[in-house]
Amino acid sequence: MGYVTLMGVIVPKTIRLALLIGVSTIAAIAIATTGGVQAADNRIDVLHVDGTITPVTANYIDRGINQAEQEGAVACIIELDTPGGLDTAMRDIVQDIVSAEIPIVVFVSPSGARAASAGVFITMSGHIAAMAPNTAIGAAHPVAIGTDGEAAMSEEMAEKVINDAAAYIRSIAGGHGRNMEWAEKAVRESVSATEKEALELNVIDIVAANLGDLFSQLDGREVTMLDGSTIILHTEGTRTNHNPMSNIESFMLAISDPNIAVILLSLAILGITVEIYSPGLIFPGVFGGICAFLAAYSLGFLPINYAGIALLALAGGLFVAEIFTASFGIFTAGGIASLVIGLLILFSGRPTLFQPDPWLVPTIAAVIGSITAFIVYRVVRSHRRQAETGREELIGKTATVKVILKPKGTILYKGELWTAILDQGQAKPGEEVIITKSDGLILHVSRKQ
Repeated sequence: MGYVTLMGVIVPKTIRLALLIGVSTIAAIAIATTGGVQAADNRIDVLHVDGTITPVTANYIDRGINQAEQEGAVACIIELDTPGGLDTAMRDIVQDIVSAEIPIVVFVSPSGARAASAGVFITMSGHIAAMAPNTAIGAAHPVAIGTDGEAAMSEEMAEKVINDAAAYIRSIAGGHGRNMEWAEKAVRESVSATEKEALELNVIDIVAANLGDLFSQLDGREVTMLDGSTIILHTEGTRTNHNPMSNIESFMLAISDPNIAVILLSLAILGITVEIYSPGLIFPGVFGGICAFLAAYSLGFLPINYAGIALLALAGGLFVAEIFTASFGIFTAGGIASLVIGLLILFSGRPTLFQPDPWLVPTIAAVIGSITAFIVYRVVRSHRRQAETGREELIGKTATVKVILKPKGTILYKGELWTAILDQGQAKPGEEVIITKSDGLILHVSRKQ
């Protein structure tokens, strides 16, 4: 028998081997015990969807489900309160729910909430569908979830859209053993149901007062996944992990609101107009540019009419033209008209969910019109003051070309813009010219030698 030294004590090799086996066993038991404690500390993730269904919502739910799967959550609950939303975003959410690796519970909550339009599809796609007291589900007509309004679709196209939506919701309902006939009526006839009616009609599985009540009713339920496998939920003793939208997701959702998009567009026009009127202020131009990019990003989520964008661009151009040309308010009036019409048709024919509030358009038109009129007034007043009191002082002064003189253009003198005529040739922006004559609001200049 061999001997080894262990901590200064000579022991036989067989005893050393037995000690190693014992220590390994104890370590294995400790690991298993720890693992058992962690397993008992399982959680259920809760996502919160409140408002219109947009691509931002779809991205949030996709992230939340993936995170719940990766971190070993028992299930994922989507608390839902929505008037509807975009068809494409809704379908992305349904695909995420159906293909999830853990049970997804769609819970129409809290009391007073609704799952309308796109919310019907999302609710019925859940492995378990639940509703709180005093909630409603239904009215899933395609017009409310499409990217175009009913008026924009021909009769044949409208029929195709309705048939497609009806087949889709029947497939979703049938996949979970729910009432396919009611689901189709929700699409074709816009029927709705309370939580009690929905439970009786086999549209949902549970009516729960709150999350605690829902957890109790989920315990022991068997859920069939997409691959045919079954999962028995054990929700007693699980902890709740609320997973709200991140700050970035909340910001993206906020600017995807049509009211915010319209305000951003208007601020972009206003900021850029002010910067052109007073070059070098910097802040209005930077602010307007940021608003323009944010507006473009926001409109990318929304169903819009691009003719409205063209009219808004024309409005901005007319406001700028008014500053450089003495049109006595004609360009300003045209700009305001273009702005109002552009804002009105930007979301024309789209669902009410994706239209700005009625009071917003006239308010914006009044504000931008007033500011533009004030700017034009300042320009005209400064020109007239120079012409009346100090016309002779302009002669011989040096000015900078702002808009090419060929021979007529615009020059800048002491921060003021003037219409000017060059005596011969052309002068490019940035060149210096000499004022030789004043004729009312028009200056005559020559190139600086």
